[in-house]
Order: sequence, then structure tokens, then C-alpha cells
Amino acid sequence: MAETARLPPAFWMSAAPVQAVFNALGAPATDVRFVGGCVRDAILSRPIKDIDIATPDEPDVVTEKLAQAGLKAVPTGLAHGTVTAVAGRQPFEITTLRKDTACDGRHAAVEFTTDWVEDASRRDFTFNALSLRQDGELFDPFGGVDDAKAGRVQFVGDPRDRIQEDYLRILRYFRFVALYGAGEPDSAILSACNAMRHGLAALSTERVRNEFTKLLNAPDPVVATVAMGNTGVLGELFPETAAIESLRTLMTVERRFDVACGDRAWRRRWVALFDQESGSVARRMKLSGKDTKSIEALNAAALAAANAFEPIPCNRFLHEFANATDPDCPAVGAVLIASAREGGDRTSGWSDLMERARGWTVRRFPLGGADVQRLGVEDGPRIGTLLREVEQEWVDGGFVSTPSDLRARLKSLST
Repeated sequence: MAETARLPPAFWMSAAPVQAVFNALGAPATDVRFVGGCVRDAILSRPIKDIDIATPDEPDVVTEKLAQAGLKAVPTGLAHGTVTAVAGRQPFEITTLRKDTACDGRHAAVEFTTDWVEDASRRDFTFNALSLRQDGELFDPFGGVDDAKAGRVQFVGDPRDRIQEDYLRILRYFRFVALYGAGEPDSAILSACNAMRHGLAALSTERVRNEFTKLLNAPDPVVATVAMGNTGVLGELFPETAAIESLRTLMTVERRFDVACGDRAWRRRWVALFDQESGSVARRMKLSGKDTKSIEALNAAALAAANAFEPIPCNRFLHEFANATDPDCPAVGAVLIASAREGGDRTSGWSDLMERARGWTVRRFPLGGADVQRLGVEDGPRIGTLLREVEQEWVDGGFVSTPSDLRARLKSLST
């Protein structure tokens, strides 16, 4: 399409915090534009998340202008020309136009420029090279609008050149395929990813982990994950066996049970993909303690769910995992994972278990350590042992025993 076009006005483009930043930067006298994801998502009528802005002014000038306007300026990346402005409690990344002068496959050395096309040329994908003035004038130097609307994830220029600048772009490619792609990925780009996959070894665990969890959190990451496997990228990053078919079935099961993607859907996809190695992979990739614990709990819950079709194991499964405080409810995720591991069979049985997991009412065991101590049992591990035994009988009996019944049973066990 032509280099310039026009978008109709939208609220996000003129909201008060946005207007405050553009005014501070001297727009329209200074050519200030929206760049990156907010422009791409506006083209596709997707929700706008972070709003990034570019300007030909250098960081010290940007900082001074923000200060004069009474806006907070945070020097988040001065070496690369980035200042974060805060207006109306909303952060805006403001970056000076740049050109790369040297790249080592991980980071780039940059110089500032006033040339918008030169700045766009250093970006990864055509639909990420768009820029937009506040009045709606759209700049599209590489056909990014057409690519975005067609679901084509295309590098700016030669894929190998872009990848060699930063090998993380291999993972970014697959993530954007998962989020924005339609149909099969470009074969020439896949060939480039295959040829250059060994460069991924130079990347930090943190960068790889962040990209991969974002990919798994896409509405459907299967096409991208399969392509990663076929190109050798998945094996390069994860020598552990990847159960891609289990992940594929999980997507089918999620749709069957109408389970929303959510911010933490990647955890159950991680468990489905890495199966019994999911916890060890989480530790190797240095996931947070909270995420690792959730992944291990999901795997344990999925193992229990696979055998929870009879009343007693079902009660045990729901009491342990539907009673957890995890906002994603391990019991629901576990039913999805266990069903996927089994290939999605036993549809009616899984439906019944899912219905119980979703509608489960928490039962709190009514006894505690004081009840044991009143029976003359001394402090020590025996208190916990007795409580667990009585609680297990309460669960197996369908939670119908009264506190009096439970105390009587506790007394019989303690003597």
C-alpha cells in the first residue's frame, strides 16, 4: 500500500494522558508519533495495551520538555534513547529515532537520527514498523498494514539480517505467529530460523523464558509450537521431550469446556507440553518460585484427576486441588491437562468431573491441633498424623461426619 494513509480518530489517541505527553513533546510542531504495538493493534481493531511514542528529539531534550510540562520522566533506557513519561498515572515509553551501528546477536549499539524510515528499518516485523501521528496520519514504509490484515508475519528486509542482529527475533517470530498469524508460517522464514537457531544459545535464560511463556499464553499456540519443533528451534531451547500432540489436544479440550485463555493459561500449556518434566524444565528456565510451584501443583493435580472418576478418589482430588487458593484453580486446569494426555477420550466422564470442579464448594476440616491435645496427646508429629487420618476418613465418607463424630473417631485412634 502507499506509504501514508489515515486512521479514523480513536479515543486512545486523544485521551487526556496521551494529549498531555504529546503537548509536552511539542506536537505537532515536533513530529511525534505513536509506534509499535499500539499502531499494529489499532489497525486490527484489537485492544490497545502499552502506548509507545517516538520523537526525533534526543533523550535529554525529551527529559527537559517533560519536566517543563510538570510530567515525571524516568530514565529507563537512556543508552538506547528511551525515557518513560508518566501522565495520569499511565506510563508512556518515549524513544528517540535510532539507527543501529553494531550488533552482536543480543544487543545493538545505536546512534540517534531524525529519519523515520531509517528508524523503521531497524524494527523486526513490517507491522511493527508502522507509525501514526495523533491526527490519524499513518506511515507504512514496508507494507505492514497489508501484512497485519492478512495474518502474515514478515520481517523487515532479509530475515537472516534481522535475526543476526538479535537472535531473540527467532522466538519473537514464533510468538507473533501465535498471536497474529493466519495459515502456515512463511517457509523461507522457517528456513532462516532453522539455519540460525544455534545463535539462541547466546541468549539469557530470562529472555528466552519471557518470550516462550508469552507464546504459550496466545489463544492458540499450536501452529507456532509445531513450527518451532519442525525447525529444530524447540529442541535447541528444550532438549526435554515436548508432547506437542498433548498441547494440541489441550487446545481442543479448552474450547470444548469454554475455558478462557487468561493471563496464566501458559502454565497449564507448559504442563501439557513438558508432561512429567514440566517442573524440572521450570526450574532450569528459572521460573519464579510461585510459577514453579503452580506448575508442579498442576502436574500433581492432573495425575490425580486421571483417576478421579469414582466417588472416593474424586472427593480426594477435589478436596486437595479445588480447595487451593490459586486463582486459576488447579482442579479445573488439571481436568483439562489429564483429558488432553488421554487424547480427549471419555468425553462424558471428563465433563462430569469438570462440572464438579467448577461447582465445588470448599469444605474445611472442622478439627485442629487443639482437639488432639485435649485428648492428652503430646506435642509432636503424632498430632498431624492423627488429624490427617481422621480428615482422610471424613473425605472418603463424603464429608458427612459431624464434628462430634470426628472427635469420637479421633479419640478412638489416640488411645
